[in-house]
Amino acid sequence: MTIRRKIGLFFGSFNPVHNGHMIIANVMATQTVLDEVWLVVSPQNPLKPRRTLARDYDRLHLVHLAIGDNPHLRACDVEFGLPRPSYTIDTLVYLNEKYPQHEFSLIMGSDNLASLPKWKNYELILRDYHLYVYRRPGHELGILAQHPHVHFVERVPLLQLSASYIRQCIRQGYSVQYMVPDAVFRYLEASRLYR
Repeated sequence: MTIRRKIGLFFGSFNPVHNGHMIIANVMATQTVLDEVWLVVSPQNPLKPRRTLARDYDRLHLVHLAIGDNPHLRACDVEFGLPRPSYTIDTLVYLNEKYPQHEFSLIMGSDNLASLPKWKNYELILRDYHLYVYRRPGHELGILAQHPHVHFVERVPLLQLSASYIRQCIRQGYSVQYMVPDAVFRYLEASRLYR
């Protein structure tokens, strides 16, 4: 019997990807049972407005730049070819069919765990998948914190950094160096993205 690789799926708009995202992804990939973390670039989160998003492939390119040659991380564009808006359960079903050799789990903040009951078919997600959760200060854990498929990863250092703050800095002409990975910073400096 072959051992299935454990893949953590870290969904996000990554608009743009920043050092906070990369720290979470790297800790999950190197300090848990997960073999790899895939950063799944979401074309449209049903709970977020579309107008603030950079183009899908621009955001994907920035994630590729951020990952560089890290063997534990991978950029994933699976949702680009799926119906929109993207629903996590539909993406999970698709990935399970396409990659039967992998065992998929979800990575999320405690804020998302608390709002999980609003997600499409959230009961199926909890039944069939493990959730690796990092705590977000100021967010209640909610009733799902005791679920046997929910695993809290306590040692994730969190930055008080948001993509909206980074976009605002770029629009105002402020440097975002040290907020985003070096390769992402160089690309943003040389492009018109978010300006």
